[in-house]
Amino acid sequence: MSVPTPTPARVRLPRVAGRTWWVVVLVGFVGQLAWTVENMYLNVFVYDTITTDPTVIAVLVAASAVAATLSTMVVGAWSDRVRRRRPFIAIGYILWGLTTATFGLVQPSAGAQAAQLVGTAVVAIILLDCVMSMFGSGANDAAFNAWVTDATTPADRGRVDSVLSVLPLMAMLLVFGLLDGLTQAGEWKLFFGMIGLATAAVGVLAWFLVRDAPDIRTPSDGYLRALVHGLRPSTLRAHPRLYILLVAWAVVGTSSQVFFPYLIIYIQRYLRIDGYAIILGSVLTLAAVISIVGGRVVDRVGKTRAILPAVFFMIVGLAGMFVVRDMLSVILFGTIMMGGFMLSTASLSASVRDATPSDRIGMVQGLRMIFVVLIPMVIGPFIGSAVIIGANETYVDLGVVKQVPTPWIFPAAALVALFVVVPMLALRRLPQEVDAA
Repeated sequence: MSVPTPTPARVRLPRVAGRTWWVVVLVGFVGQLAWTVENMYLNVFVYDTITTDPTVIAVLVAASAVAATLSTMVVGAWSDRVRRRRPFIAIGYILWGLTTATFGLVQPSAGAQAAQLVGTAVVAIILLDCVMSMFGSGANDAAFNAWVTDATTPADRGRVDSVLSVLPLMAMLLVFGLLDGLTQAGEWKLFFGMIGLATAAVGVLAWFLVRDAPDIRTPSDGYLRALVHGLRPSTLRAHPRLYILLVAWAVVGTSSQVFFPYLIIYIQRYLRIDGYAIILGSVLTLAAVISIVGGRVVDRVGKTRAILPAVFFMIVGLAGMFVVRDMLSVILFGTIMMGGFMLSTASLSASVRDATPSDRIGMVQGLRMIFVVLIPMVIGPFIGSAVIIGANETYVDLGVVKQVPTPWIFPAAALVALFVVVPMLALRRLPQEVDAA
């Protein structure tokens, strides 16, 4: 007689504490509202009110990336040193909100087209963006992201990071759905003021909601040594998996920055689709569903195994965006593009958390910013700008010839994304580490 084979028990994923979810969603979501304003609408603000030169947008993005990276390095190592994240999150969000609210005050006088006035406005907006990025990155990229690592485990980070990867999409959806009308009407002061006030208010709430983990480990070296610890060759040799994953993330991030700063302008000015908010709202909603559902799959099959399929999914979307012109087709391929991007960044983010040394969590946030923000936002927009200038597509608005983004930004982004194969092949040569599930 044969002995019945017992049915394997279903693996149950550990639950994330309810309070943790509240902080992740509330603090993370409102932070992404502020980043949506800075990463997308600030570019539209500059394009509509100051200058249409794509190089100015590229400089704006690159300068803020440098400021954000330096701030994250300083605050990340500082929060490790004092073993606290809460004050950096709360106070940082308040200052972040106040500076965001002042963006609408930087505009040339109505009807003024003099080069000197435009140049002054460009310098002012770049400097203000750098200050805002310092507060925002210190609070969000350094302290908040370190807190998320403190509050999660390798077994649940795929789900948590899949939710975090959706928050930028949800933030963009809310802004497009509820506040885009203000930008269309030129009410930039009210637009920036509302987002700034919401960010500052969450900073106040964060003081009462966030609880620092009791077991935050402090590095044994001094602050200055801890600040530059991640830049040492010896650290790279000790943690090759971490650095290879960060390189892969830099490739994906650079690819997204080739087209992302110009996306709204492309839909508005090149495709001439008036209902661009409908397109973006549909794409963001569908991509969010893909990311949330995919997050559970990522936890089960392994974070690093999910990276390449997600990136190739994104590349398919980029290829489609190059050829489509009507609204429904743009929604279809835009969803594939953004869904793949969100899944790839969620997988990379969770993998990086798993590879982070437990006594260097804050420091790694600064290192992460170099690869995830600084490199992509310095290189990507200039690739996009070069493609736009090379294509030399223009339109006439009230007698003024203006340059417009072209579909070539999408194949350029896809070409950059293909390079992710290089670090992923290098990762396979390292000793295998099984993702927790």
